[in-house]
Amino acid sequence: MSAGFLTAAEMQQQLGGIPLERIRMVPPPGMATEEDALRVQDAEGRTCEVLDGVLVEKAMGFFEARIATVLASLLDRYLEGNNRGIIVGPDGLVRLKVGRTRAPDVAFIRWEKFPGGQFPTAAVPVVAPDLTVEVLSKGNTREEIETKLDEYFSAGVTTAWVIDPAREIARIYESRHAVAELSIDGILRAQKVLPGFELSLRDLLNRARRGASS
Repeated sequence: MSAGFLTAAEMQQQLGGIPLERIRMVPPPGMATEEDALRVQDAEGRTCEVLDGVLVEKAMGFFEARIATVLASLLDRYLEGNNRGIIVGPDGLVRLKVGRTRAPDVAFIRWEKFPGGQFPTAAVPVVAPDLTVEVLSKGNTREEIETKLDEYFSAGVTTAWVIDPAREIARIYESRHAVAELSIDGILRAQKVLPGFELSLRDLLNRARRGASS
């Protein structure tokens, strides 16, 4: 155990109550780096975030991964006619600040955020997305998501969506504390960063379940 944590329970609490099975013990907590996260990704196909030197595996079930894939595809299609930036899926690590490397389930980043407006060459760019999306899975905790939102908006994220497939609702954050809850027939929008993009939550979930023809 690292000097920063006296017990596993203390470590778990500081990480937002994340289930212990998602917390990697190799490298030892407090010693993990972004390079370790990239090695796990390459060797095992698992995405880990790096939180103060602790590798934490992403929690994403099969259906939740499908939702993220469908949403990323629809956002990419929107950008075909409006090349404002890029869409990144849940394997894309970004460093929000020293000690905090996150992997939103879906993220949009404007070209202006990258030096010279060029695609980054770094394996883990230092950049705050303009839009982040988290698709809740059983392994997520409320404290974990609240901590992510704190970090996203502190780093400069403009809009965040939190999609809850089990309850068929979504929360739209235009700032850390300006939030609107959508029902199944609500419309996902990010007008500040993706003007004109609209998608009903029902359509997203239906496409994830049955494909684009639904």
